[in-house]
Amino acid sequence: MTMPSTLRVGTARGLVEILQLVRTREALIFTFAFPALLSILLGSIFDEPVTPGGTTTHSQVFAAGMIAYGILSTAFISVGVGISVDRADGSLLRLRGTPATAGAYFLGKILLVLFAALLEVALLLAVAVLLFDLPLPADPGRWLTFAWLLLLSVIACTLLGIAASSLARSARSAPAVLNLPVLVLQFTSGIFVHIAALPSAMVNISALFPVKWMGQGFRSVFLPDALAAQEVAGAWEHGRTALVLGAWCVIGLALSLATFRWSDRR
Repeated sequence: MTMPSTLRVGTARGLVEILQLVRTREALIFTFAFPALLSILLGSIFDEPVTPGGTTTHSQVFAAGMIAYGILSTAFISVGVGISVDRADGSLLRLRGTPATAGAYFLGKILLVLFAALLEVALLLAVAVLLFDLPLPADPGRWLTFAWLLLLSVIACTLLGIAASSLARSARSAPAVLNLPVLVLQFTSGIFVHIAALPSAMVNISALFPVKWMGQGFRSVFLPDALAAQEVAGAWEHGRTALVLGAWCVIGLALSLATFRWSDRR
């Protein structure tokens, strides 16, 4: 008897995860509402032009960068907390008795996050367009950039969320453990604070992590090319962004395989 392939089992697992998310309305609403609410608050506070006489406002810059936070929140926090809960109540241990391997389980989580991220991004863009007049790109090349940025960001953040779930000693402590690094990186990576206003040492450290490159990448999709001068390197650096995010996909997979466990240590 031939066992189902990892791709087949992972895809089936992803569909199950998506159905569970859709049926849990309160989780669906709160998962998507928080990044959109932060975008509205930050955009309403900082609505002056980025440059004197310019047409691009700080609210538009924040709105573009908040896509990175929306993906990170959906992938890293939600996945990490969810796995901690499933491990604590025995759901993962029961799943181990099925044909689902660790690789298939990871693939299912990536598909879940990709689905949720698309909805999250659609909501954030709707807020940006309706409230902050963010123009959507007419150039297909920018949407192609958006597509690979979204895919690499989802894979990297999901795998890191899977690995980070092992850091929490219990399901109760998981939200605190996972929210702390996310909150710090939002400030040091230029998501909540304009990156030009950050100390160079802080930016150099944040450049080691994916969030800075995610924010910079999504700004490159939705902001004019003239705004690249506001970035640390004075350019969008698409090649380096792809390399960093790709490297974190590999690192995240290695960490997930090394740290993932089906049951609680106890």
